[in-house]
Amino acid sequence: MKTTHKLMLLALLVAVSSVALATDIPTGAVITERIWNDCPLGVVTSTNNYSSLVSIHEQKQFCGAGWGSRHNWRFATGGVAQDFANGDGFAFGCDLTISGTGEAEASLAVAPWWSHAVGGTFNFRTNDGEIACFGGRLPFYSFTGSQGLHYVKGETVHAEIIYLPNGLISTDPATIEYKVTIGGTEYTSGVLTFGMGNPAEDPPHGLWGLLNDFQVGGDFLHFLQQGDPNGYVQVDWANITFQDLGTVANEDMTWGSVKTLYR
Repeated sequence: MKTTHKLMLLALLVAVSSVALATDIPTGAVITERIWNDCPLGVVTSTNNYSSLVSIHEQKQFCGAGWGSRHNWRFATGGVAQDFANGDGFAFGCDLTISGTGEAEASLAVAPWWSHAVGGTFNFRTNDGEIACFGGRLPFYSFTGSQGLHYVKGETVHAEIIYLPNGLISTDPATIEYKVTIGGTEYTSGVLTFGMGNPAEDPPHGLWGLLNDFQVGGDFLHFLQQGDPNGYVQVDWANITFQDLGTVANEDMTWGSVKTLYR
């Protein structure tokens, strides 16, 4: 009987391993301009030299009422924004710079399935220097509140997000870690765990991580400005890296859960 159980376990492990246990590596980026367009007079110029540089420049953001202009970019495969699965582990990093005469916020973005255009953000803001992670499915963390860090416009920082799906179950949920390097010193949020998603949305989206069909990239919000009518803001995401950290086959049958069936 023990031999039979071992053979059954081996067969199940082979079946699980036959599922793609790797994250699809993006081959490019796609830029979307004017997601919010409170100042149509603004002149937007984008540069897409993925992976060395994605850059968005906006000039003449001088209008009356409104909030601002929002633009983004997303990792892509075959020229189409890439949807990632809940079990896709990855590390994403870049050198981020916000420059110009106006005020803005820019980020590394992890946008949830229900809001690909505007979602979770590892955010840097110029008007008050706040550095914080929030929105979508991202566990909240403030580098400003917890470590007293502030972003200074014109400064280049290195930011990184590390997502590990783990078992995608309540006792072994996905985790995320945010890192930022300022002035040559690296700071970390530590490893943060995900709470449970909405059970009414599983299936198809999952429960204990970023949830199926999220997208990854960068966001740029240019605030309406006063003063110089020809003022501008430019955001550069340079030296972009994306590393595959492995994939959990699915939430119901992970390596750990298979083993527990035959102990």
